[in-house]
Amino acid sequence: MKTMPINNFDKWKHHLQDEIDAAYLYRHLAQAERDESRRDIYLRLALVEDKHVRQWRTLLREAGEKVNDEQLPTARAKFMGWLAQKFGTGFIAPSLLAEEAREVKNYLKLAAEMPQPQAREMATEIARESAHHAGTLSKLLDKSGEPWHAVSSGGMLRSVVYGFNDGLTANFGLVAGVLGAAVNEHALLVAGVAGMIADALSMGSSGYLAAKSEAEVYEHEIALEREEIRLMPEIEVEELALIYEAKGINATRAQEMAQNMLATPEQMLQEKIREELEISPATLTPLKDGVVTGTATAFGALIPVLPFFLFDFTIAIWFSFAMSMLAHFGVGAARSFFTGRGVFRSGFDMFIVGLGVAAVGYVIGDLMGRLL
Repeated sequence: MKTMPINNFDKWKHHLQDEIDAAYLYRHLAQAERDESRRDIYLRLALVEDKHVRQWRTLLREAGEKVNDEQLPTARAKFMGWLAQKFGTGFIAPSLLAEEAREVKNYLKLAAEMPQPQAREMATEIARESAHHAGTLSKLLDKSGEPWHAVSSGGMLRSVVYGFNDGLTANFGLVAGVLGAAVNEHALLVAGVAGMIADALSMGSSGYLAAKSEAEVYEHEIALEREEIRLMPEIEVEELALIYEAKGINATRAQEMAQNMLATPEQMLQEKIREELEISPATLTPLKDGVVTGTATAFGALIPVLPFFLFDFTIAIWFSFAMSMLAHFGVGAARSFFTGRGVFRSGFDMFIVGLGVAAVGYVIGDLMGRLL
């Protein structure tokens, strides 16, 4: 077969790896899922991802590239699969939804860039199927709207990662500052533990208040929508019909569907919540969000302090630095679940941030120690 003049092989291989990872994860979701109908859905999604893998391998071979048929999932995918087995499908499904949503945009962009008709057609087809996957996951997670336009998924896993990250970075900077001030070990422990408690309470209460405020806004919007349906039903019917038309439904059929909804006002309210307000049920209650975020923050903040409880002061300093820097790399890698960036790049960026925080904290502590 004639070799195709393609230059962007690295990007193509990256997409191939993404599809291998997706097939792997959908099978792990199926293994972890107790509900038979949901398990069947995950298995069918895995089969589609298998097809995408075959398509990319074929395209790469036609381009003259060497392809490994035994290529394995990435460490990130294996870790997420392990999380699904240990904590259930709900723990990673929101992250997988975010990944599918990103794929829709990436493949649409790729289709526009590709000069080869065969490659362009394949990218467009995968974009459509990824959109279907995102829609299927949205329904399983009881979400609405088109998730590739705006996604803020993650649920509990997101709260854990970002809470841990905040506690680790803030208390690492505090410990470095206290060391820079050359105070004794007792003062450092007091400052470290106090910082851990304060940061955990701050982040936990912030998480609770943010989730509570969001819930209150949603409740207000829903109450307004309920009143609008009661006071001006004809306008609400027209709005809902227009929404249906925007989704490609015939105008006459859209009007009939909206009018039928009006027969059951509560059902119409739920439809307007999904289609117009695009409000989805929260994955965590405000209290649970606060507890999860606060607890994760405390664990992150404990890392720079813990060595000082276990080792002599001088040894503890180096253990604290090493553990904190490794933890920064690890939490940066975990953030890649939500950002879509590479695991190593994301981990390295967070490593540099941690190093910078420690350096600034130490310098400021040293200056304060000299001045006071």
